[in-house]
Amino acid sequence: MKKTVSGVTIECVRGNIVEQPDLDAIVNAANAQLRTGGGVAGAIHRAAGPGLEEECRPLAPIKPGQAVISGGHNLPNRHVIHCLGPVYGRDKPEAELLANCYRNALRLADENGLQSIGFPAISTGIFGYPVEEAAQVACRVIAETAPTLKHVQTVRFVLFSEKDLAVHQEALARL
Repeated sequence: MKKTVSGVTIECVRGNIVEQPDLDAIVNAANAQLRTGGGVAGAIHRAAGPGLEEECRPLAPIKPGQAVISGGHNLPNRHVIHCLGPVYGRDKPEAELLANCYRNALRLADENGLQSIGFPAISTGIFGYPVEEAAQVACRVIAETAPTLKHVQTVRFVLFSEKDLAVHQEALARL
């Protein structure tokens, strides 16, 4: 499913975030220390190789809502943008912190002249953010930010499960 907002194409696909060779950057649902972890962070670090963690060491720690950019190392993407999403029920205000993840990642991509970026469903894994709420926040923020982007032309949600894909498609359809 695709939708264009202010010249930016927003799409949802089911797949693996580390297998998106046509994207300039992918987003890591990172931990504060930007280290290898479980879920998306683990998959990205394993695919990128040890150089990613080494490059990220001086960039850490980051706070919920913040984003930093690194090289892609062994990934097919030039860059990885690392965002620390909020832990649902602990980091307040959750919706604003999650919105900042998407806003800051898009800003970094645009500032670096990138044309395409892929997002996982930030904070919806072990951080416990309900997928339905997270998808609504993500789609709203991307649509609100789209008119300000000079370089980014494609925003892709890369979702691991059929359920997450369906939820994001529904949120995108509501824009």
